[in-house]
Amino acid sequence: MSQRIIIATRESRLALWQAEHVRELLASRFGMAVELLGMTTRGDQILDRTLSKVGGKGLFVKELETALEEGRAQLAVHSLKDVPMDLPEGFALAAVLEREDPRDAFVSNRFASVDELPHGACVGTSSLRRVVQLRALRPDLRVEPLRGNLDTRLRKLDEGQYDAIVLAAAGLKRLGLAQRIRSHFEIERMLPCAGQGALGLEVRSDDVQLTQQLATLSHHATELAVHAERAVSRSLGGSCSMPLAAHARWQGKSLLLGAALGHAERHDALLLRSQVQGAVMSVAEARALGERAAAELRLLGAGDYLSSVA
Repeated sequence: MSQRIIIATRESRLALWQAEHVRELLASRFGMAVELLGMTTRGDQILDRTLSKVGGKGLFVKELETALEEGRAQLAVHSLKDVPMDLPEGFALAAVLEREDPRDAFVSNRFASVDELPHGACVGTSSLRRVVQLRALRPDLRVEPLRGNLDTRLRKLDEGQYDAIVLAAAGLKRLGLAQRIRSHFEIERMLPCAGQGALGLEVRSDDVQLTQQLATLSHHATELAVHAERAVSRSLGGSCSMPLAAHARWQGKSLLLGAALGHAERHDALLLRSQVQGAVMSVAEARALGERAAAELRLLGAGDYLSSVA
């Protein structure tokens, strides 16, 4: 008899795609019979305030963890960028799947790139990380909040509420919407957030058998890269209130890790940047690299920036 498990997932179209993707992996690799448990999280319900004001991205995962804790599901699938740096006691990140395109995407019905936007154009995003980097690129732009799932954000653009919006390229590509991307922000111009484009599989830490099975699905190169990125945020006490970016790229057996920190209140403040590189073969070495990048940001004055974070 095949092993049966239930995956807890948010009910947005993108989250369901991600859960279906994992269901297919589990069925083909292990012959598992998999059901989906769709859930609406607090993060999905609160759309009139920015995440930094209502509890951060952890609002997207709490209900799913409760389903795991109560035994209603055995596995939760997350966009890794939404997963807090430290999981609650009793939970574990069992696998990190191969990353999709980690870049941010420029989406507009009238303009081909951020450089083509006219003076004072309105750009939608609710990510503080994107806000500070957009203002560093184009201080003349009017950056306005944009909440909702991916389809809702695209609809608001199509209704003319914004001249352009910035979204994660990975989500658009996974849903077959790559044609909506007018251009990509290259990594050097718009540094992604930790874990962007990667999927994380969360389980109860006492479910040893499932943890061991899922570990075989982990993409080693992606896993090490995101551990380095997440270590930057963990070292600085990262939260949704902090305009922090971190992205690692492989160069042979070496990881090149870039990090950027903006000011949470003074969006026109200088963007602090650090870059470190080193040979990485283990999670411990990946985390050490992230801690080095965070230390460099502190030398540049990150302490003053962090003191402004609520």
